Amino acid sequence: MAIVSLVSGGLDSSLMSLLAKENDNMLHPLFINYGQLSYEKEWLACQTMHHKYGLPIPKKMDIDGYGKTILSGLTSKEKAIKDEAFLPGRNLVFLVMGAAYAKEVGATAIAIGLLKEETAIFNDQTDQFLQKAQDIIQYSIGEEIQILTPLRDFYKQEVVALAKLKGLDGTYSCHAGGDEPCEECIACEEYHFKE
Repeated sequence: MAIVSLVSGGLDSSLMSLLAKENDNMLHPLFINYGQLSYEKEWLACQTMHHKYGLPIPKKMDIDGYGKTILSGLTSKEKAIKDEAFLPGRNLVFLVMGAAYAKEVGATAIAIGLLKEETAIFNDQTDQFLQKAQDIIQYSIGEEIQILTPLRDFYKQEVVALAKLKGLDGTYSCHAGGDEPCEECIACEEYHFKE
């Protein structure tokens, strides 16, 4: 299957890509610069991970005006990195951009690294959202492009354990974009300090 994998250089999307490769899928990795504070660290980790594990070179899409206009803790140091982390429409934007790229490269699916629904913090991480996004993408693109969530049955600790088992390291999972984990953002709470 030809899949556009939405990648960030983080643990979830890196593991997702590695699993897809192991299952002999044709990957078209897409990294989206949406104006996130952690853009440079994420992009570097993403390129490094793909090279290290023999994954296809990721394509970068720059839509950083989105994060510069719609401010959240992910895109502005003026906002609280955890309490104001919600960026309205982010996952929908990712899926729409992924679908457009899928149509461009002839892929029939988009993969996004969402974990168990019960761990969802925002509406755009739920099954209901995914179904509605699937419908709108099919309607707007004019053909069915499947949304895949290969980590949907996993809790974060299971992702961490499987990544360790597969020797996956060198990912970047902090929303602040610093050299060291900030210990405050949602990603740090999920991964760095709750292993």
